[in-house]
Amino acid sequence: MPDALACPICTMTEILDSEEQHECVTCGHEWARQAPPDADEAPLGVKDSNGNLLSDGDAVTLVKDLKVKGSSTTLKAGTKVKGIRLVDADRHAGHDVDAKVNGMGVMLKAKFLKKA
Repeated sequence: MPDALACPICTMTEILDSEEQHECVTCGHEWARQAPPDADEAPLGVKDSNGNLLSDGDAVTLVKDLKVKGSSTTLKAGTKVKGIRLVDADRHAGHDVDAKVNGMGVMLKAKFLKKA
């Protein structure tokens, strides 16, 4: 246990540790342990259809018409999408990008996008 660890509520230093959280002995407050610094902050290295590296918050354009699964909606080529969020493709069936298109939340594959 690090010496600097203290309860954020009562500032006491008597802390119980478990694998997923800390607990203050004095007031009973529980809080999550810090994630390893490189767990979620590592860049994913997602590239668009032209090979440009994408990052969170970029604006992209669709390069082909895409049918939305489970809906009768089709996203047209040339549609601009702002404020994308990169996600792990392994966890989302090969989809690299989470975005809102025309007010609808969709998951997209980067190979159908180009950086705007």
